[in-house]
Amino acid sequence: MKVLIIGGVAAGTKVAAKLKRENRSHEVTILTESKDISYAGCGLPYYVGDVIPSRDELIVNTPESFSELTGAKVLTEVKATKVNPESNTVEALDMKTNETSTYNYDKLVIATGANPIKPPLEGVDLDGVYFMRTPDDAISLRDALDFKEIKRVVVVGGGFIGLEVAENLSLKGINTTVIDMADMVPPGFEPEFIEYIADHLAEHGIMVFTGTRLESIIGEGKVEKVKTDKRTMKADAVVLSIGIRANTAFLSDSGIELMPNRTIKVNEYFQTNFENIYALGDCASVINRVTKEPAWSPMGSTANIAGRIAAKNINGESISYSGVLGTGVAKLPDLNIGRTGLTESAAKAAGYDVESVVTVVDDKAHYYPDSSVFIVKMLADRNTKKLLGLQVLGKGAVDKMIDIAVTAMTLNATLEDIEHMDLAYAPPFSTAIHPFAHTVNVLLNKISGNFNTITPLEFATNRPEGYKIIDASIQPSFKGYPYIDLNKVDKELLEYDKDDKLLLVCSKGKRAYMLQNKLKHLGYNNTLVLEGGSIVNKL
Repeated sequence: MKVLIIGGVAAGTKVAAKLKRENRSHEVTILTESKDISYAGCGLPYYVGDVIPSRDELIVNTPESFSELTGAKVLTEVKATKVNPESNTVEALDMKTNETSTYNYDKLVIATGANPIKPPLEGVDLDGVYFMRTPDDAISLRDALDFKEIKRVVVVGGGFIGLEVAENLSLKGINTTVIDMADMVPPGFEPEFIEYIADHLAEHGIMVFTGTRLESIIGEGKVEKVKTDKRTMKADAVVLSIGIRANTAFLSDSGIELMPNRTIKVNEYFQTNFENIYALGDCASVINRVTKEPAWSPMGSTANIAGRIAAKNINGESISYSGVLGTGVAKLPDLNIGRTGLTESAAKAAGYDVESVVTVVDDKAHYYPDSSVFIVKMLADRNTKKLLGLQVLGKGAVDKMIDIAVTAMTLNATLEDIEHMDLAYAPPFSTAIHPFAHTVNVLLNKISGNFNTITPLEFATNRPEGYKIIDASIQPSFKGYPYIDLNKVDKELLEYDKDDKLLLVCSKGKRAYMLQNKLKHLGYNNTLVLEGGSIVNKL
């Protein structure tokens, strides 16, 4: 079988390697526009920050080493310009010789990825404007930081890559600002977590301005200022990380069906509307595992999984891909952030009867050195108790929490299914009741009515009237509010009537819950606990 692959990096190389391992007789050829065939795109911000010291560590395989390792033929600096499904051919331009050639195939794999969006704005071509998509982008920026006078950088775009670049710039002592035209960054996180992340970044010297549109970049030959619709900022360099666009323009006359966002439409086997043409990676659509709606998942993880499945299907198997959950994780200054599944608004839009809870839980035994907390938001369907999503912030291993949720949702688990899992415990790693299980227990208590709360979002936007705030901390912590010592509550409170509305607050929410439990026993049934306590909320 003659298999032609357009594109390398993650998806294309994974298909080629798996194809050759499965069947050495296949004739596999990769056409790639780049000089590099396989590089660690997600590692680029860390090269900028010197965490990854050498460029060579970004290059997973050279074209030569990949060919020797797999047996696939690699043609670099060859740009596909047209696909002809009727004749099973691809026309491509050799960028070194400027000659056009035609390549035949039995099976075609399109893995052309996506390109960074370059806005048509004044000053975008000035010296000092950088992108973050290829090793050359990261090398250019790091060389500039090392050899030029750069003190202030504006990062345009607050997605994971933009924030990771900002972190690494800040660690190098660069005055770093992030702007984004969206109201909330990073995308995909809940509003109460967005505010926490922004405040945390500001405390670490990275200012984030949302709802701010880039209008132009100003300078005489090089970057001097950035003009937005809100203000003008001084800058010595600009990093554009405002998004990517699927590299599918060359397919315009091919008859291959595209989605509204110009990604390639595929079925669960990664086939296009032509059964011998497959598409995967950043240039193709997938589906959301929970909603079954089309989704775009331009992630290295998705590309590698898709490449393995597509290769097996090309080899004659029939393996379907059940979709993505929107999983993501990122490292910020002294804060790791992770998410998977649906947000509360997305779950409601999908028709679920959503219940959520925000907890602040120990990430390991509280007495163990370097212990900290996880801030967690978990949501499930109120009727079926099916787990729908999880978001976690913390200094510790948030990916561990996220991966448990991914496993549960992949297996369509309910909260009761995962309530008593035998998760790993030792003081350096976790708590006796795992922080994930702890949050499951709290959410089950809330669904059953045993835990009555107000969420951080409700507290910030629609605080219920008539409630008296009560300080339920270990010791008085909130100036101006009355304090109740949990340990001394063993009879009715003379200063409060049984029908008084009381909002119980502590640092994490745990002592407030225990106080609520005692007060219910004494007949006080109009109490609410502020989820997340003072760690998440601003009193």
